[in-house]
Amino acid sequence: MGTELFAGFFIMKINICVSDELKNTRLDTILCTHDKAFTRSRATALVNNSDILVNNKTKKPGYRVKPGDIITGTISEVTSEAEVPAENVPTDIVFEDDHLLVINKRAGMVVHPAPGNLSGTLLNALLYYNPEIRGVGEEKNRSGIVHRLDKDTSGLMVIAKTEHALSFLQKEFKERRVEKIYIALVSGILSVDQGEINLPIGRHPVKRRLMTINHENGKPAITLWKIQKRFKTACLAEIILKTGRTHQIRVHFYSMDHPLVGDRVYQPGRLRKKKSVAPRQMLHSSQLSFRHPYSGQRLEFKVELPDDFLDTLALFESETQDS
Repeated sequence: MGTELFAGFFIMKINICVSDELKNTRLDTILCTHDKAFTRSRATALVNNSDILVNNKTKKPGYRVKPGDIITGTISEVTSEAEVPAENVPTDIVFEDDHLLVINKRAGMVVHPAPGNLSGTLLNALLYYNPEIRGVGEEKNRSGIVHRLDKDTSGLMVIAKTEHALSFLQKEFKERRVEKIYIALVSGILSVDQGEINLPIGRHPVKRRLMTINHENGKPAITLWKIQKRFKTACLAEIILKTGRTHQIRVHFYSMDHPLVGDRVYQPGRLRKKKSVAPRQMLHSSQLSFRHPYSGQRLEFKVELPDDFLDTLALFESETQDS
């Protein structure tokens, strides 16, 4: 393993050749044994997220390694000396009690610090708003974070204020008991009014920061969609996630040749640098429903589309009316 310090973070490069002595050891145990920066839960999360590979293939945390296996990965971690600063950044609080917060994240806000985004994140804002969130969970640069939205995706998120709430909500997400509904503006004209995309998603074999349809090593991913409105060159769709893979909606619609309007990444190469009518990917987490970690009562939240999304819809509306 090798590490490089970077403004309070270290970039950890992992390259382990499994010896005979390590035969049949669990993969997550190998990681924890080789560096104290890994807790068991962090090692498990990294393996599950395909940040750690064995022989360039994804494995489960409980995979029993074999002599000659090559374990690789490049990840970023907060250093033990680093302390995520509290910053007075405006945050839209939708709901709050002693156990959790529900927020309406604005587009452009990163959820937690990482190399290249060390301040101005949602976590910086949360630590200013409620300092008691600091230390909730094992990872100090993800205190209270239950799940994430992409930087340029807006909408609802739930934040845990206590260890019990964090553990409970993470399990609810894992067991798929959380209901998530998104609104997306999809480029092109979908031929039917509703459908299901059932394609496995995994890390891109070369561009490791990106996700792709991966039939060999990907994890199951199911996206349900229904057209709300049709425009001349795009469709407004309501989307229900049955799984929660990284970049799932963006990757699934890109795989159908209907990338999200404004997406700069999951877009045909010829269009990635072309000026878009949208300021960012048109994706909004509009509804969120889950059980309360203390009472068990079902909570349901809904937020309207933000102004930049509405402005983009108005452009497509005018285009349709002019045709």
